[in-house]
Amino acid sequence: MTQQRRVAIVGAGAAGCFAAIETGRRLPEADIHVFERMKKPLAKVALTGGGRCNLTNSFAGVRSLEAVYPRGHRLMKRLLREFGHEETMAWFEREGVELVTQTDECVFPASQRADEIVQTLLAAMRRGGVKLHCGQGVKEICPADGGYRLAFEDRPTEWFDTVVVTTGGSPRKAGLSFLQPLHLEIVEPVPSLFSVTVEDKGLRALSGTVVENASVRLTGTKLKAQGALLITHLGLSGPAMLKLSAYAARLLHERNYQAEIAINWLGEMNEEEAWTLVNDLARQNGMKQVGNVWPTVLNRRLWQFLLQSLDLSAEMRWNGMQQKTLRRMAAQMTNHVFLISGRNPYKEEFVTCGGVALTELYPATLECKRHRGLYFAGEVTDTDAITGGFNLQAAWTMGYVAAKAIGERNLLLSGKYLEHY
Repeated sequence: MTQQRRVAIVGAGAAGCFAAIETGRRLPEADIHVFERMKKPLAKVALTGGGRCNLTNSFAGVRSLEAVYPRGHRLMKRLLREFGHEETMAWFEREGVELVTQTDECVFPASQRADEIVQTLLAAMRRGGVKLHCGQGVKEICPADGGYRLAFEDRPTEWFDTVVVTTGGSPRKAGLSFLQPLHLEIVEPVPSLFSVTVEDKGLRALSGTVVENASVRLTGTKLKAQGALLITHLGLSGPAMLKLSAYAARLLHERNYQAEIAINWLGEMNEEEAWTLVNDLARQNGMKQVGNVWPTVLNRRLWQFLLQSLDLSAEMRWNGMQQKTLRRMAAQMTNHVFLISGRNPYKEEFVTCGGVALTELYPATLECKRHRGLYFAGEVTDTDAITGGFNLQAAWTMGYVAAKAIGERNLLLSGKYLEHY
């Protein structure tokens, strides 16, 4: 009689719960356990999208996967062919979740409730007989007797023949110390997806201002991002800044979050186009005060700030503006430089880059090359994404791929699967 498979999922986040569900569907007789250090499972999923759960993206506006997966884009290109956003949407719809795709291509439950996604996953785990253990942190994973011995913080050591590690990102390498007995290469984890502090009182006085389509870049680099930019009481945030922080996560960490950032308040418009814009404003509004007429993509407060930064009086008439002044104005609107003096954690959707090096894994299965029967999925690997549902899509995809590989490996070990594994 075939021995019952014992499968441990370490981490009850999106990747872990999805892997548990899919493994259970492939191995209905397996003894599957999910261990979560926190008191509640799927805590991060419950917070994503401002509590609405941006569970994936339509990918309609994605020209390159590298633009949305700064780390791991080659791996994700392969894995998404197997289980992508369409498969994800179909999966949740089969589970009874109605979905909506927004104009920005982000996909949410129609209920706009992240709790619906959480409860859907937990219900699927219960139906599949998956045993969930919260408040049970794993201290150590050690190879033993053809499988793995898991040591816990406050429960007896247990043995499993298959283990899937889905603990999510760790802001420090010490957070992955439970993997030390496995002797794996760990890419130093550093924060990603964060807002920044800017020591400019004039800018910070505009807290709450949103520019719907701005462009931001780190000066002296090719790193840039575009989208809505939010000015906060500390500095800069919003999708554009969060994207840039993901692209520049390691560089900013190396520089201790001290850098120059250049803002193009007009999005993709270049300086020459901006000069044409203000030149037209001057020609069409000659007798009006500069402070009362501005480009429609900006608001009055931001326009007043730009004038102050150029030492221009808001009471000047447009027809009194010299060409060199209009040129300065165009340059400032498209290349306004500020000093970043620190980072602020994006607490609701904290993400890290770094983790288990992808070279440690077989890309087709996510199985560890050094240890058979050991898999890694989700942000615990050196894979992460920008905002917009891409991180959760990576979790669903990687959880699915690991589960499928476990099912195929079980067939192989039971003598029912004869292809080369």
